Amino acid sequence: MTIKQEIRHIHQPVMNVARKDFTQLRKDLTVQQALEAIRGEELGEKIVYFYVVDENDVLVGVLPTRRLLGAQPDQRISDLMVTNVVTVPETATVLDVCELFVVYKFLAFPVVDDRHRITGIVDVGFFTEEVFDIAEKERIDELFETIGFHISQVKDATPVRAFRFRFPWLIATITGGSIAAVLAGFFEVTIARSIILAFFLTLVLGLGEGVATQSMTVTIQKLRHTEPTFAWYSRMFLYEFGTAFLLGAASGTIVGLIILLWDGAFLAAFSVGSSILLAICSACILGLSVPTLLHRFNLDPKISAGPVTLALADIFTLLFYFGVATLLL
Repeated sequence: MTIKQEIRHIHQPVMNVARKDFTQLRKDLTVQQALEAIRGEELGEKIVYFYVVDENDVLVGVLPTRRLLGAQPDQRISDLMVTNVVTVPETATVLDVCELFVVYKFLAFPVVDDRHRITGIVDVGFFTEEVFDIAEKERIDELFETIGFHISQVKDATPVRAFRFRFPWLIATITGGSIAAVLAGFFEVTIARSIILAFFLTLVLGLGEGVATQSMTVTIQKLRHTEPTFAWYSRMFLYEFGTAFLLGAASGTIVGLIILLWDGAFLAAFSVGSSILLAICSACILGLSVPTLLHRFNLDPKISAGPVTLALADIFTLLFYFGVATLLL
């Protein structure tokens, strides 16, 4: 089930998931009579509360199990019950009930019809399963989507089927890596003039990919709840560029100082530092633009954005890295 399907799921009527194995007790019973009545019923697996009704089966109170077991046999149920009952209407959704669990922290809630008669119950087990199941699905799905395929496509799949879904997106990585290798070959002379460039190449590529992934993740999260427009993209562009400039300037300065202290080569330090600034800025913009463009063409950015963004980030990083070095060194 995809996250969008999960979101639709939590908006379904609560009666679709409510349990029907609840126990009702008449308010005029004594504790002894109530216990005898309970023994004669087929109880559900999780009895947290007993629900007290009047002669018309209208809910008038709730009786915690501990209170019933600790009472004297001749005490009346009406004297032990809690009259202030928080109920859930049949028209409520799964999300409404989850909010009630958060607010009241009760172990169960009765679902009632328009005449205040119980038609089902939802307990805390339902709440924890609902919330953590969705959270776990989202966390796992996002991990797989980042590397290029959706978990539902490979779950219980044969090796051949898994290969079909996973390999096409590896092509983007292979293509990007091949182009990067060709670009590095074009700048062989530049590398020969300053061997220190080779030492920091992996670091610069890692910075570009890391920032691209961060930007892409933020963008995909926003696209779940927003239909991108030119105005929205413009605002996001300014935000990402501002963030990228600060990240690039800080990272470039640190790496440049490391090179300066290590080798004393000012031009090499300035070249690497400035190329890091340009690479991080481009990576941020790619992390914003690629998912937005895919979304605009009705393609799922969660599946395809990762490999495409990272491949492009590597290519632009190398272009800036070796391009600046060729001009300055």
